[in-house]
Amino acid sequence: MPVSPLADRIRPQTVEEVVGQHHLLDEGKILRRIIESGQIPNLIFYGPSGVGKTTVANIIAKKSGKSLYRLNATTASTADLKAIIASRSDFENQKGILLYLDEIQYFNKKQQQTLLEYIENGDITLIASTTENPYFYVYNAILSRSTVFEFKPLSNNDIEQFISRAFEKMGQEQGLKVQLEEGVLRVISGGAAGDLRRALNTTELCMLTAERNEKEVFITKQTALDLTSQSAVRYDRDGDAHYDILSAYQKSMRGSDPDAALYYLGRLLAAGDLPSACRRLLVTAAEDVGLAYPGIMPIVKAYVDSALMVGLPEARIPLADAVVLVSISPKSNSGHDGIAAAMADVEAGIGKTIPRHLQNKHFDGEDTEVKGQFYKYPHAFPNHYVKQQYLPDELQNKVYYEFGDNKTEQSYKAYMDKIKNGK
Repeated sequence: MPVSPLADRIRPQTVEEVVGQHHLLDEGKILRRIIESGQIPNLIFYGPSGVGKTTVANIIAKKSGKSLYRLNATTASTADLKAIIASRSDFENQKGILLYLDEIQYFNKKQQQTLLEYIENGDITLIASTTENPYFYVYNAILSRSTVFEFKPLSNNDIEQFISRAFEKMGQEQGLKVQLEEGVLRVISGGAAGDLRRALNTTELCMLTAERNEKEVFITKQTALDLTSQSAVRYDRDGDAHYDILSAYQKSMRGSDPDAALYYLGRLLAAGDLPSACRRLLVTAAEDVGLAYPGIMPIVKAYVDSALMVGLPEARIPLADAVVLVSISPKSNSGHDGIAAAMADVEAGIGKTIPRHLQNKHFDGEDTEVKGQFYKYPHAFPNHYVKQQYLPDELQNKVYYEFGDNKTEQSYKAYMDKIKNGK
């Protein structure tokens, strides 16, 4: 009979047994209170791999009494959803169905709309998980009907606590006493980058490869070091390390350090993560070079398209060119800061009323004292410019965009000063 993976054999069965996620699961925290109530709303769990999202979903299903079904969006289809819904009248599903949908970001819009229909009808309660920001990848209507909780990478202490339990469990299963050299737990936890599943894989390999006799098994620090280094590159796409590399990649380009940027690009490509390397490169070109070199976007887009067309390993060449170009280009984040400030006012509900002369209507009601739209057509004036109010009354004279101190934007500033002064 095949042995189940270690992660399944020692998976926590209660909230108290879960390591980490103290901000969600400690006594009195919101998710803990939801679980204890037994009344489960639709939930979205967001965070890196191996931090307990599936474990918590299992605990919730057990506490709620609902039948738990699991789907992975990378392979599941609409037909799989319909098959689950068709089973809701079965005797064992009388208390309802809880669907755990892993990697929901891989469902396309049509699939997510079908899922939404079942949520709205009350056919299922959804717990979805994703390693990507759900506000970018999950259909807004599903988000509005769900509560999002962010799961964070585990601390080294959390991981050490759990893998110590794992060694003990495996020793009991094999009837052996496990002897750990000083530093083994620290090495495994430090190499896991907050990913418990990764740490457990290393733990299991340590047991498989360790020296032993009839009574004891000996785990050395060197064994742990060897196994941790073997899996380092393979796991660069998962866990906290993945996000750290992406962050360093963008910050190196922003900081005009092409050498560091190329190194982190290499880390991403060694892990096979071509999509993230391309996406973050495009973002950096727009956010950090921006108006200092407006022509950079079509150039970088052409490099990215080429990389995606040829694929790895050749994709490294056009991407390297683009990364160097972004790194050594002049920088400006004036557009980024401008839209951030504008969005802050939008989200605060300031300035909802559009000035009358900008509205898309040409007739006034009987209650309007001064009739007429009074819009001034800029092309009918010298320099194609005429002063008039564009922002709502509450935001008159508000400045969102400040000209950057680079040569390009300063030339734009000189032009704007010229036409506004009528020269």
